[in-house]
Amino acid sequence: MQQTLRHIRNLLAIFVGGFIYSLGINSFALANKLAEGGFTGIALILFYYFKWSPGLVVFILNIPLLIIGYKLFGKRTFWYTVFGISSVSICLELTKTWQYPTEDLLLAALFTGVLVGIGLGIIFRVGGTSGGVDIIARVMDRYFGWNLGRTFLLFDFTIILISIYLIGLGKAMYTLVAVFVGAKVIDYVVEGGKTAKAAFIISHSPQPIADLITEKMNRGVTKLKGTGAYTGHEKEVLYVVVSLREMPKLKNIVHGIDPHAFVVVNDAREVHGEGFSFERSSI
Repeated sequence: MQQTLRHIRNLLAIFVGGFIYSLGINSFALANKLAEGGFTGIALILFYYFKWSPGLVVFILNIPLLIIGYKLFGKRTFWYTVFGISSVSICLELTKTWQYPTEDLLLAALFTGVLVGIGLGIIFRVGGTSGGVDIIARVMDRYFGWNLGRTFLLFDFTIILISIYLIGLGKAMYTLVAVFVGAKVIDYVVEGGKTAKAAFIISHSPQPIADLITEKMNRGVTKLKGTGAYTGHEKEVLYVVVSLREMPKLKNIVHGIDPHAFVVVNDAREVHGEGFSFERSSI
């Protein structure tokens, strides 16, 4: 029962993602004659030249790739991909009259990128795909050893380059802005936007620092064993993950005990566990 509900929730999320993606394409990209990467970019070129329906073109282009994808994907991913392609194609058709032309092409590019990124991010987050270049990228990775990013970049760049003939160099440059923004938004949505900071602390007073972090910040601290390469002395390295707004407090605690402590801070993504993805227990 739980698994069935999860599949229904995921399919609903894929449809919502497809709808938001379609708004970005129809309302801002197509309305302002911008291009796009991937199969949607091909569909827009054919629309500008022949007035063919982008939704129908996207669906037709994906049919042969679905045959290939059936062998590459697992059963769940394959059917999610079929549903994702269908959702995008249907929503592109449903929203084709929802257009908002503007003289500010930068604004159009930004809204295209944000909506496309949110839509695809939702689809990717639940394990679906929108088909198209994603399938091609997996084929290139399996049989030719190309990484996924290289295939996406090459394909998108080629489509945008071709589109210059129809929309001009200026609008093609705005399209690159939209593609860049979209990629960043996808990362943000897929990763959940839950960024944190991971700190490595090397100090001559590790235990007092660990105790104070636990007491004052209610954060767990992990002790790691380290050895100084120059001195050969064994050291205890503290590892702690805190939220961005807690970093100043962490620094004050560390340097309040040991002003000479060595602290390295890294970005931490997709942090799950007590105090991050669920509530802290009381101490």
